[in-house]
Amino acid sequence: MRQVAPVCGTAVQDHVALAEIELCGELIIAASAAEERLSLESIDQVLRVTEERRKTAAAPR
Repeated sequence: MRQVAPVCGTAVQDHVALAEIELCGELIIAASAAEERLSLESIDQVLRVTEERRKTAAAPR
């Protein structure tokens, strides 16, 4: 019988990388569903750029 090392506790999650991968996936889906190239405005909408700008502008400094 073969023994395998336990996986618990050794996994490292990079939350920024995971978020970037998710956004790339959404962008790929939007591009494949479009009949033509995505406009810059469409890309910003998919990537939620406007939402982030509003949050940043509204945040107290």
